[in-house]
Amino acid sequence: MDVPAFLRRIGLPKPGKPDVEWLFRLHAAYVESVPYESIQFQLGGRTPLDPFESAERIIAGRTGGYCFQINGALSVLLEALGYRVTRHRGGVHTSTQAARVDSSHLVLTVSGLPDAPGTTWLVDAGLGDGLHVPLPLRAGVYDQRPFTFGLRRSEVVPDGWRLDHDETGGLIGMDFDNAPAVMSDFARQHAYLSESPESPFVRVCSAFIRTPGDVHILRGLSLSTPTTAPTLLEAPAAWFTALADVFHLPLQHLSPTARQTLWRRALAQHEAWAAAQHS
Repeated sequence: MDVPAFLRRIGLPKPGKPDVEWLFRLHAAYVESVPYESIQFQLGGRTPLDPFESAERIIAGRTGGYCFQINGALSVLLEALGYRVTRHRGGVHTSTQAARVDSSHLVLTVSGLPDAPGTTWLVDAGLGDGLHVPLPLRAGVYDQRPFTFGLRRSEVVPDGWRLDHDETGGLIGMDFDNAPAVMSDFARQHAYLSESPESPFVRVCSAFIRTPGDVHILRGLSLSTPTTAPTLLEAPAAWFTALADVFHLPLQHLSPTARQTLWRRALAQHEAWAAAQHS
């Protein structure tokens, strides 16, 4: 992995020493530069689970990713910079999915930092409208505009943890197992979530990008933030411009035919959603 190129991709200079301050700088720069997105799943074909492959695609500006790819790539970057990283099995709690730990989410923790040797940090860039900077892995309430997060012990997995999301967010919470995991633990869920026609990531074009005080969200043709009304991007030029300018997804690697297919898919998803609202 080309670490200097990865750091340039997220707008950081040469690496600092692996301490708390630089961990926070790196996490913020990463979520502000690398989108959480399902655009890559709309055209079919294989998408990587291997974190080094995911990192190469992110460095090239071809994609962002979802939790397995974003947090996977972040984990190998952190390790290359000298951080002690542990991967964990997690699961998200939404209005349609009960709280559980089923390996549908990859979570990272970082420990052993020289300026905070007794603190473990929750590092998670893979929730879309999630953390802007890491959280200390201890129970409490944490403000990260525009959200307030709660962290407590999990009720669904022994010795696990629960991140409670803000009520204005896109999910209710996330639970994760404290035990270490390896990337192969997520292979079955990755195959389903990235390829199945029933997967929410396949059914809906979406993208999220964090800012210091907000998060921009694209679902289908709708562009919004948690505090603003949606804007409908009804023309392909406006839609692709938003992907490039807001979400750092220029999609220059796609052919004109692929871009047209992608637009038609997003338009069809929006029309199906609009029809359901009036049924």
